[in-house]
Amino acid sequence: MKKRKITTFDIVLTLFMFVVIVITLYPFLNILAISLNNAIDTARGGIHIWPRDFTFANYQEIFGSNDRLLQAFSMSILRTIVGTLAGIIASTMLAYVLSRRDFVFNGFVGFLLVLTMFISGGLIPEYMLIRQLGLINDFQVYIWPMLLSAFNVIVIRSFMDNLPVALEESAKMDGANDFVIFSRIIIPLCLPVIATISLFLAVGQWNSWFDTYLYARGNEALTTLQFELMKILDNAQMSAGDINQQNAQVIAGQTNPQSIKMAITIIATVPILLVYPFLQKYFVTGLTLGAVKS
Repeated sequence: MKKRKITTFDIVLTLFMFVVIVITLYPFLNILAISLNNAIDTARGGIHIWPRDFTFANYQEIFGSNDRLLQAFSMSILRTIVGTLAGIIASTMLAYVLSRRDFVFNGFVGFLLVLTMFISGGLIPEYMLIRQLGLINDFQVYIWPMLLSAFNVIVIRSFMDNLPVALEESAKMDGANDFVIFSRIIIPLCLPVIATISLFLAVGQWNSWFDTYLYARGNEALTTLQFELMKILDNAQMSAGDINQQNAQVIAGQTNPQSIKMAITIIATVPILLVYPFLQKYFVTGLTLGAVKS
């Protein structure tokens, strides 16, 4: 078999892609390097992708300064799992209803859904509503306010609209009702878009801390990892502001706000990065599914 000759274009393209990879990975590697570098040495600057003075002191400071991190980590996992599953169920069911051509109120409900993307009641009415519903300091406050997103419903509905109508028609001829069609035909075909929306929901639930600050501060059992990490970072920054200018970058001779911030970023990011490879194959599949219209 004749070997393909390497052209100048191949070399340029390879170099270009290498540069793109370096540019993409550099910020994360820089954050990781700073989080694993000695805080006093970090204050000198010049840390790029490899720690100059390797240490776990920054992570020890984070986990040693807060004894509720393990509980908060468990709560973040729980709200992410429950919130993602509930959001997917609600979004797919509403999207399926809106994708039905025989649904009389299709246009009206779709208009109301899109309207929520442009008009919001604001923080104070939202807080008053949640308080009247009795969700303050309740686990359900992590689920109901984030249950539906107009963007997610529209994306799933658009995917369903591209599915062949013949599949549903043949199923109805065999006696299948809407529930059977939805659960056994639509859902399996929509796995790529469901995986994508699941990642959106999971990231939103995992990174959320402001709802804990507003609605769940009175119940320590509902504290989340992001909220506890935010408090650690605030304490580090306040400590840095309380000491004199000469030592303003170093707290207790062990760590500094920048090192704490980078370590917190790694702690918050790694769990989501571990989930992504399991969903990546559905993204690739999603490039082809829905591309054929009947």
